[in-house]
Amino acid sequence: MTTLRDAAMQSKAWPFEEARRVLKRYEKAPPEKGYVLFETGYGPSGLPHIGTFGEVARTTMIRRAFQEISDIPTRLICFSDDLDGMRKVPENVPDQEMLKDHLQLPLTAVPDPFGEYDSFGDHNNAMLRRFLDTFGFDYEFVSATEFYKSGQFDEVLLRAARNYDKIMEVMLASLREERQQTYSCFLPISPKTGRVLYVPIKHVDAEAGTITFDEDGEEITLPVTGGNVKLQWKPDFGARWAALDVDFEMYGKDHSTNTPIYDGICRILGGRAPEHFTYELFLDQHGQKISKSKGNGLSIDEWLTYASTESLSYFMYLKPKTAKRMYFDVIPKAVDEYHQQLRAYPDQTPEQKLANPVWHIHGGEVPASDMVVPFQMLLNLASVAGQTGKEGLWGFIRRYAPEASPETHPGLDQAAGFALRYFDDFVAPARRFRLADDRERAAMQDLSDRLAAWDQPADPEALQSMVFAVGKDHGFEPLRDWFAALYQVLLGADQGPRFGGFIALYGIDETRDLIDRALAGKLAA
Repeated sequence: MTTLRDAAMQSKAWPFEEARRVLKRYEKAPPEKGYVLFETGYGPSGLPHIGTFGEVARTTMIRRAFQEISDIPTRLICFSDDLDGMRKVPENVPDQEMLKDHLQLPLTAVPDPFGEYDSFGDHNNAMLRRFLDTFGFDYEFVSATEFYKSGQFDEVLLRAARNYDKIMEVMLASLREERQQTYSCFLPISPKTGRVLYVPIKHVDAEAGTITFDEDGEEITLPVTGGNVKLQWKPDFGARWAALDVDFEMYGKDHSTNTPIYDGICRILGGRAPEHFTYELFLDQHGQKISKSKGNGLSIDEWLTYASTESLSYFMYLKPKTAKRMYFDVIPKAVDEYHQQLRAYPDQTPEQKLANPVWHIHGGEVPASDMVVPFQMLLNLASVAGQTGKEGLWGFIRRYAPEASPETHPGLDQAAGFALRYFDDFVAPARRFRLADDRERAAMQDLSDRLAAWDQPADPEALQSMVFAVGKDHGFEPLRDWFAALYQVLLGADQGPRFGGFIALYGIDETRDLIDRALAGKLAA
């Protein structure tokens, strides 16, 4: 009989494929540090966006897969590059003029425009940690400011001083000639202003571990240790891997061309390059890359306003090497597909379970779905239920599923609240009802008459067959034109639910009344 570990070693699910690559690093001997280290990096130059969450979520999925195939302990570090200088003011934060006065200061030295934390970097770090804690991630947070200033990075920085020429050779080969003239992998932090300086380095003393540079005509020498300098972001990547002995890190496609640079610098500094995973980028509604400084696209808080944390994790699992347009209209589909996978899970083989996204979302402890009504159907109910609120929706739900209640089906109750909010903000403003043409009017009247004569239980499949029959009898070819007419005339939308299921849930008499109002022109008015 196939065990779960056997199945995991053969699974083609992408987290297991990545986990097996990490495990292969230690096929000859376990790690000397005693654990396998997964890392994610975060640049807190702006409010955390949903791509940042996705990086942690996906890395966690790979970590869970690794734990299924290996007994080697693991750690996950979320590293914040908060010693980086603020190069531009984000567009989506308050007090823009104040922030302009603090350009090039380390993010942990820039005042918090929200007035809540000691610095802008601290604020953004706190936002990130709150998001990650909301999802229950098991991680350790590391601040670059603390990492540099506490001396934890000192040994690698001294190695960088001793190997300065080798690092520069790697970096200069990747730069334009103009940039080569002033580039240094070391960025001094001004003892005068506290700003991160992008200045040429006159001398690196490998033995003393110091750098010398000019600032406003004055020659200054600083030790590379103790937080007096920071590394440029590309060398910082490789140096961080060497310092922490990182085994795995994923990053977006925009970093992929830099992978040889990161790896090369890690090796120069005595480290072993980690395994990498390059994912495609997230796009906003216009197909533009999501940016922290612009604040475009969908934020984590916005998703969680309209759907559960699990639905967002499900979205992150799907096809990580495919670019995803991430806007509000992807939410309903993600919610319903997540619950479809939950319902399928109990009857699946071990191999199928490990390929099911919900195994990776829940780490093998997969809950049962209590969504007896799909999210898309709740949205359609909200469109015809008027201003009756969640209790009004529950009136329809109880008729369809008498055993359900907010107490016994808390996930469904939560989804009902989400659906009402989503409908009010996105569906209602876009609704456009139209009048039926003569053929549609005749067909809808026929549908109403057949519903009036319906003497069977309100079975969704039986009702769906009857709706099909009406469309065929009235010559709709293809039949999707008939269903499009139902959605546009009765619901004010171009798409909708399986209409038999809608009738069963909304009610036969209520559906007839909806048809009567539509044919009387009251909805289009």
